Amino acid sequence: MQIKVQAFGVLKVRLGEGATSVELPEGATVADLLAQMENSTESMRGIAVSVNAEYARASDVLREGDEVGLLPPVSGGRGPEEPAAGPTAAELDENGVVALAWSAVRGRAPVVSVGLQREPIAAEGLIRQAKDAEDGAVVVFDGIVRNNSRGRRTLYLEYEAYEEMALAKLDGLGHEARERFGVRFVGMVHRLGRLEIGETSVLIVVSSAHRAQAYEASRWLIDTLKTTVPVWKKEIFEDGTVWADGEPFPEGVGIA
Repeated sequence: MQIKVQAFGVLKVRLGEGATSVELPEGATVADLLAQMENSTESMRGIAVSVNAEYARASDVLREGDEVGLLPPVSGGRGPEEPAAGPTAAELDENGVVALAWSAVRGRAPVVSVGLQREPIAAEGLIRQAKDAEDGAVVVFDGIVRNNSRGRRTLYLEYEAYEEMALAKLDGLGHEARERFGVRFVGMVHRLGRLEIGETSVLIVVSSAHRAQAYEASRWLIDTLKTTVPVWKKEIFEDGTVWADGEPFPEGVGIA
């Protein structure tokens, strides 16, 4: 059977750009695929694997035509949590640049709004969308590009994502945050492509009746996003370029 495999982030340096087709016997597992590609899974330790845009386990059986993603630890963060699943309807703008997912309840305005975009993020629009008469607080997390990392001067950053999967995970996290913390609205937008110093890389807006829940949900969302949503960061310094090291995947996500 033929399996389509694509590497992301730093794994592209070793395994190459673009998707490749791998032939496997019927009944082969994710572990069998990794072993065939590397002859040893040792060099793959710490990564995660997706099958058809969902996190997979080493023991999962593959089927003809499956699309497998090889995912290094994502862009980094603290406070790992179990990933949230949740399919979403993705819409591309006329330029194919912005992908947005909207979730509505009983015909009302969306309660979860997530997106990926290559243009600068305008915080004001998402904040306006977040506000409602029943809210007592709106908490905004605005992650920005700083001019240094690990003692080196940063020139700019480049972000890439497994876009279909990233949107689904963002949407799932938004709904899980509403259930966990009792907040009314969650909005999240992540930039892709080249980002200059001072630009917003990720924006999270949470509204709720009370500030405590909004603060807690915002912190949980950024911490969980940074360990489970497939987005990777390349840092361009004065003296070289590196893919940023990510935090280990949560238990049950990474391939041991």
